[in-house]
Amino acid sequence: MATKFSEITAAEMRSAMIDSQLRTNDVIDPAVVGAMGAVAREAHVPAALASVAYMDRAIALGQGRALNAPLVTGRMLVAAAIRPGQRVLLVGSATGYTAALLAQLGAEVTAVEEASELMAAAQAATNDTIRWVEGPLSAGAPDAAPFDRIIVEGAIETLPDTLVHQLAEGGRLVAAQRDGAVTRLVEGVKTGGTVTMRSFADMDVAPLPGFAAPAGFRF
Repeated sequence: MATKFSEITAAEMRSAMIDSQLRTNDVIDPAVVGAMGAVAREAHVPAALASVAYMDRAIALGQGRALNAPLVTGRMLVAAAIRPGQRVLLVGSATGYTAALLAQLGAEVTAVEEASELMAAAQAATNDTIRWVEGPLSAGAPDAAPFDRIIVEGAIETLPDTLVHQLAEGGRLVAAQRDGAVTRLVEGVKTGGTVTMRSFADMDVAPLPGFAAPAGFRF
């Protein structure tokens, strides 16, 4: 670790993150705030970047990937409305921060990641209650479906039917829609076999590979 980073320092930074980034921007759900105050975000970034783990920005992880800013994660978790015991599919788990938060919330987590180095880092930083699936992000985890919740942990241009099919009827899906230079957090509930997404916040969200839209496609 390039900078000495103590547990006390991390706890202080988590508290500041909650007060200055989350509570002031509609992340006030007690369960989500409690989880984000308990999970060590610094354990999910390169060691040299531990001192900036709680800043209001995305953090590069390598492999062309990034950890989203805390506010993005918090808003997505609030929209997902996780309840203990729910089966949750996390698409694009990277180094496992959101997977750890979901586990803290009491979810049964299946996390999909296609970059083996990121998955190895995630497994080292999280507990063994999380089911890890290595493979294409857009494929999800059909063998473990259906899921009560699906969170796509990054900005995408198109939502593949493969993921919609893995969501239980009445289940909720949260993602981020890329539309040119604008990215919007979106959520929807599966009704009659389809998911109609609505946007609820404009955010700067790290992109995910494998979700490019064909020419002329509209989300």
